[in-house]
Amino acid sequence: MSRSLPPNEAGDRQLMFTSSQAALYLGVSLATIRRWTDAGHISCYRTPGGQRRFSRDQLDDFVASMHRGGQTRHGRSGGRHTANIA
Repeated sequence: MSRSLPPNEAGDRQLMFTSSQAALYLGVSLATIRRWTDAGHISCYRTPGGQRRFSRDQLDDFVASMHRGGQTRHGRSGGRHTANIA
């Protein structure tokens, strides 16, 4: 599956994802990203306008924490798209 990545507007700075791009990257819905962020499962930066922005490191750390915790959607480990957070 190909991932849509945001443009690297600042040269060497980290890539920043919008909520929609983060949802695509993790293979979940936009509502799920909002819910996970509001619950504190994924940290994000808020723009002055209140929009969420995520670094790739934040998203990858979240995925890694899910694998360490052993929580997966179908009871199996592995794969970026198997995280199951209530």
